[in-house]
Amino acid sequence: MNWIKKGCIFMIDTSKEWSYDCAQVPTVELLSDKVWRIYYASRDSQVRSAVGYFDVEAGNPENILYRHPSPVFMRGELGTFDELGVGPSFLLKDGDTKYLYYIGYNVTKTLPYHNGIGIATWNEEKQLFERISQGPLFERTLNEAFFNASSCVLKDDGIWRIYYLSTTKWVIPEGANRAEPFYHIKYAESENAFDWKREGHVAIDYKDENEAGLARPYVLKIGGKYYMWYSRRDLLGYKTDKNASYRIGYAVSDDAVNWTRMDEKAGIDISPEGWDAEMICYPCVVEWGDKLFLFYNGNGFGRTGIGYAVCDKSELID
Repeated sequence: MNWIKKGCIFMIDTSKEWSYDCAQVPTVELLSDKVWRIYYASRDSQVRSAVGYFDVEAGNPENILYRHPSPVFMRGELGTFDELGVGPSFLLKDGDTKYLYYIGYNVTKTLPYHNGIGIATWNEEKQLFERISQGPLFERTLNEAFFNASSCVLKDDGIWRIYYLSTTKWVIPEGANRAEPFYHIKYAESENAFDWKREGHVAIDYKDENEAGLARPYVLKIGGKYYMWYSRRDLLGYKTDKNASYRIGYAVSDDAVNWTRMDEKAGIDISPEGWDAEMICYPCVVEWGDKLFLFYNGNGFGRTGIGYAVCDKSELID
């Protein structure tokens, strides 16, 4: 694949108290043949995140049509799994219902963060997302002892498919002052938006003992095949060393269940300089005519904003 980078298109307005820091995990909704809506997570000065959005011209996202001034989804109540923040992960329309699968965030006494997967629906009258429950859709279980996070959901030939980040362990690296998680990407199925059969199937596993972070899967079905983009990073140095930081991975599948990693053919990497010269992460891929649009974050996990790249759909590698 040959992604052509178009640069950074969106930075937060730091004058807004709720968007003091970063625009993370771009999540695109195709509103019409003229407008795309891009949701993102932004944090306040106390590192509590909320969901905002901006609208762009369809097929020409450099042209920002509207910036919504306030959040459309806020953190949960005291004691809930998302009490310290929420972020978008995947948006799916089912009939008249618009579901937002989201990441909820809190902390524990011994770990720097703990995530869960939540689900909310769009209230057209209020122009806000509303959580279906104060509890998470995915949390820890007997077979998944640690946190789950970013997810992608497909409604495919009557089967609901979810790809999600699943943590396998926490470690404290030698010389470090905080714990770091290992997480890979799992797969589950359902007959609806809620009742998932989590049987522990691993979709994308670690390539070696140094890889520790496989996150934000994003899957498209094109021409009877399935294509996945995701973030991948090492355990050590990923915050400060560009050689260990997030890159965008790539995998293909014939059946949506069993995947072949082809990271070397992803067709995109960090730039020599600028907003995405240290890392690229959290991909969201849009199919539009004969083109694919890849939206992603750059340096600092979203502190330098949201950008995108384009390639011809014919360049997909099987």
